[in-house]
Amino acid sequence: MSASRGEALPADYDDDPGRFAANQRATSRFSAGDIHPLVAARLAEERARPVLDVGGGNGVLGRLLADAGVPAVVLDAAAYVVQAPRPAVRADALALPFADGVFGGAAALWMLYHFADPARVLTEVRRVLRPGGLLAVSAPSRCNDPELSSVLPNWGRPLSFDAEVAPAVVGEVLDVVGVTSWDEPGVSLPDRAAVALYLRGRGLSESAARDASLRVATPLRVTKRGSLVWARRRARDS
Repeated sequence: MSASRGEALPADYDDDPGRFAANQRATSRFSAGDIHPLVAARLAEERARPVLDVGGGNGVLGRLLADAGVPAVVLDAAAYVVQAPRPAVRADALALPFADGVFGGAAALWMLYHFADPARVLTEVRRVLRPGGLLAVSAPSRCNDPELSSVLPNWGRPLSFDAEVAPAVVGEVLDVVGVTSWDEPGVSLPDRAAVALYLRGRGLSESAARDASLRVATPLRVTKRGSLVWARRRARDS
């Protein structure tokens, strides 16, 4: 499989809030796992404080960090960041409104594929991290959800940041200290209504998701493919 870079995925969070809401509902109802608790636990164990959650949306990671007693700032360019726990900031990840070296840890989960040049975001994150600060980054594989490849537009097409290139891209900017990849059944969809909700969360319109669900046999186990990359700002950086 080629590790070529592809195009950025358009950010639709303000234009199509129902798509993001469907994705969160499908994840909570049908997913066997979620990396947010894992990331929160590692950052808490690391005593990485405070933490910046770049592209943190409505605060899933921020709430877990708060529960663990870890001070965090949630940042996102979309309007729903107002739903995140405070402090929350609506800002561009390419121009973080923070001084150099003020964070002990950071996360950029499921968001770097929205940028044509994700290394620019990583460079900004490196700037606001203290030397030795820990960053968690995640990305899906371009071949995620293979059981639904026939109904997902652009399935298999490279993204600007996906699991196939994530370690190399992160390694251009920070020291990669660990990569966890997965390729296993992770979602159980019991019926066509569940399939439709899941496909809505994957970017189809409501009508297209309903139509596509009629072409899928249920119940359905969906294979999840992706990677979680851990990296540090180099201690020699100044």
